[in-house]
Amino acid sequence: MTRPRLKAADLAEVERILAPADAALARDYPGAAVARQPVHTIYVPADRVTPGVVADLGAAARAALDAHAPDPATLARAVDADPDRVAAVWPLLCEKLDREPVEDLRIDLEDGYRGHSDAEEDAHAVAAVKAVAADPPPCWGVRFKSFEAPTRARGLRTLDLVLGAALESDGLPDGFHLTLPKVTSVEQVLAMVTTCERLETAYSLPHRRLRFEVQVETPQAVLGPDGTATVARLVHAARGRCDGLHFGTYDYTAALGIAAGHQALDHPAADHAKLVVQLAAAGTGVPVSDGSTNVLPVGSTSQVHAAWALHVRLVRRSLERGLYQGWDLHPAQLPTRFLANFLFFRDGLEPAAARVRDYHAGASGAVLDEPATVRALTDFLLRGVRCGAVRADELEALTGIGEWR
Repeated sequence: MTRPRLKAADLAEVERILAPADAALARDYPGAAVARQPVHTIYVPADRVTPGVVADLGAAARAALDAHAPDPATLARAVDADPDRVAAVWPLLCEKLDREPVEDLRIDLEDGYRGHSDAEEDAHAVAAVKAVAADPPPCWGVRFKSFEAPTRARGLRTLDLVLGAALESDGLPDGFHLTLPKVTSVEQVLAMVTTCERLETAYSLPHRRLRFEVQVETPQAVLGPDGTATVARLVHAARGRCDGLHFGTYDYTAALGIAAGHQALDHPAADHAKLVVQLAAAGTGVPVSDGSTNVLPVGSTSQVHAAWALHVRLVRRSLERGLYQGWDLHPAQLPTRFLANFLFFRDGLEPAAARVRDYHAGASGAVLDEPATVRALTDFLLRGVRCGAVRADELEALTGIGEWR
């Protein structure tokens, strides 16, 4: 009769060897984030942020839709989509633009904000924060100037001012984000950690209350001089404070010498960088955001339609690659941001729900799903609910599982 030969002492030795690695894995790779990830971040220069900015963005988005695609058939033709599919999500799209036109807003005091004196920046920063805090979207925050030597002092001052203004307004909501741009070194992230610690002390905030996004928009942030992926080191150097990695399309491709006419979200160089970023973030709980397209839906109806078609294609492309968030730069991009998301999640709804239902029921289906795949299917369905593409009660009926929130 075959009997195992290893004894308790042997298992204990294996446990001893692996204990440090187990602890490091649990610390450095806690798993996917459970909080809602917005489908987009819209950037608004600080000097253009006024009270009611979210409602104004929604109104501008609806006005663009009314002017250039007042019905689902026109919108379908504009973006080269199936008319029936667009008609099916049209009520959801209109409701979204009325109810929640912005999921994440970033007050921009960096590249989109130029030509102002220090006194003007002080005033704009404080006023913009107070304006958004009075009627905030689910997520919002501030992008301040980078920690590069020429802008470092200004960036720190702005960061200090906006934090004070936010705390004076209505405290710091869970969806408040600070965005550190143009990161070129691990030391800049370490400096941001120290800055957060000192601001927490200065404003009597709990330890680790302040977190920040890292914008990956320089070659140095992707590949270090030693050949390692700098971005992986950035995540862990943040000591649990990194709450996002955001790709910067145009700074990054420009830095690689790509001609302006070919700088784009779907350039192979951008794809390579984003794959590295996704690898660096996998298992850490740090969400990843794609960048933007600078082809704006403005001008004649034919120009708007062309920009919308491009935007829908690029957003869909990102979603298919596991990048569930991106930047928007103009309110007329909001209709196609949500349209692309709604079509994506509606297209995959029934097969994903059936696989989750079969797995939990112990039924055998056409696809043999493992636990990791079921987690991915569940995450897909949750994202659809959270952005408004799918109703929770609809999903409960399809899966036989309650509490889809």
